[in-house]
Amino acid sequence: MTEPTPNETPEAPPEGAFDEANLEATLDADSAEAGDSLAEAESKAAEHLADLQRLQAEYVNYRKRVERDKGAVVDLAVARVVEALVPVLDDIAAARNHGELEGPFAAIADKLEASLERLGLVTYGIVGEPFDPSVHEALASITEAGLENPIIREVSQAGHRIGDRILRPARVVVAQPE
Repeated sequence: MTEPTPNETPEAPPEGAFDEANLEATLDADSAEAGDSLAEAESKAAEHLADLQRLQAEYVNYRKRVERDKGAVVDLAVARVVEALVPVLDDIAAARNHGELEGPFAAIADKLEASLERLGLVTYGIVGEPFDPSVHEALASITEAGLENPIIREVSQAGHRIGDRILRPARVVVAQPE
């Protein structure tokens, strides 16, 4: 093959011949396109991963909320049942105070009180304890010398609570300092 003269046009390479410049350009274009596709795929994968993590966090929070709500419903149901039994507890206390709680009825009363305590019932209001208006209801007030703070002098009806929920405040007579 001879070199073309300036007036001659170069011959096209025969079909099937190797064209290195064209091959490099094609490879560069394919490589750039593959790089763009890879970057786009990585971006979508990161986006999907973020969505999945968000959904998983939402599900975990949902399960925690459901468990907490179940506990709240159970606590409310127990409190309502025990609250309905407060008058029965008052009758038992009155019978005990008058010495009329004897025999099998005394055993039944003790079992009932023990069962309610296992459910979380706390009975409060003791003579001599400090008066707290948030948990005690003052029915009367007397003045007494030598006191620094108000105290309970007499308990008319004991108070009952389950956890932080007050079913009934203790109804008391309060001794106030002079």
